[in-house]
Amino acid sequence: MEPKRTSVSFADLTIGQFVERLCSAEPVPGGGAASALAAALGASLVAMVAGLSAGRPKYAVYEETLSRADTTGKQLAAELLRLSDRDAEAYAGYAAALKLPRETDEQIEARRAAIRSAARVASDAPWDCVRACLRLAIVAETLAGRSNVNASSDVLVAALLAEAGARGAAENVRINLPSTGDEEYSEAMSRQLDEMLHDISALASQTRETVLSGGLRDPEAEADLEAEADLEAEADLEAEAE
Repeated sequence: MEPKRTSVSFADLTIGQFVERLCSAEPVPGGGAASALAAALGASLVAMVAGLSAGRPKYAVYEETLSRADTTGKQLAAELLRLSDRDAEAYAGYAAALKLPRETDEQIEARRAAIRSAARVASDAPWDCVRACLRLAIVAETLAGRSNVNASSDVLVAALLAEAGARGAAENVRINLPSTGDEEYSEAMSRQLDEMLHDISALASQTRETVLSGGLRDPEAEADLEAEADLEAEADLEAEAE
């Protein structure tokens, strides 16, 4: 079953319009879309802080970090907005499967199969949001102490939004897992969620400690820069595959 597409992308709405839709009794947008949007705001803050720091002599030694943070922040902001649409579309597909007829044995079996398939799609969308939030938490942590100190609180807010978005998206994954009818998939996904949320929480805590210390850090080591580049390349390949 193909999920029903939302008529308008959430990226095309004003914040007020999105909030108004969220306040309505309609099932979408819901918590998944809101989680992705929260993380998109965090990604935008990362790009903003990088822009406020680049080109300033005081932060010249961090130029490579700032450039990557600017690029990554903008890419993640766009990706997370797309994920908010995907989440809504996935839920719409799941809701449609629930409404399928179940008067005959054939209909019951067809409905059961449709629900399992739609639940898998509805799990995959917020899972991708959690993964994007991990990338956001990583870039926010690397930016802390290596960017404009006057915008340090914005780096921390970005990290906190990454954690909030990840936790919200994770709960949307978990609630759909039982309906997939795939116990092995559900257990594996739950383990990966726990590990990823732990990592994101640790990164947010590290970011907070760095920001509150008020000091500047040494530039990133070459190995760290290469690792971040590899992570971004992998993410780009996955995005193209989708």
